[in-house]
Amino acid sequence: MKAEMFLPDDYRPAEDEPFMNERQLEYFRRKLLVWKQELLDQSAETLDNLTESARNVPDLADRASEETDRALELRTRDRQRKLISKIDAALRRIENGEYGYCEMTGEPISLKRLDARPIATMTLEAQEKHERREKVHRDD
Repeated sequence: MKAEMFLPDDYRPAEDEPFMNERQLEYFRRKLLVWKQELLDQSAETLDNLTESARNVPDLADRASEETDRALELRTRDRQRKLISKIDAALRRIENGEYGYCEMTGEPISLKRLDARPIATMTLEAQEKHERREKVHRDD
């Protein structure tokens, strides 16, 4: 494992520096790790809430409401689980030197897009094209 790189707290990747240099990679790696930890913390909280709410409620309306809340919590947790796997994939791309490049075109993904959505795997244009193709096939 590499030595920890110093990165100022106020560092933001800039267009005028070499694309995906060590500082940018470290910035995105840390951003992804923090996001993953937040999701894991929320997931643990969800499990605690589900365990607490697993009591038998005699009133049918209260029970229905609690079941709806539980289903929503589980759906949210499933979405978080999928997001964590995308974060892990992004971290692997950082390690492999593939991070920040579109998987469809090989072009650099804009820093603004990566900062807003660090798990992005395509440029905005490639993503839009992909979604249009998906929509056309879905309508068939």
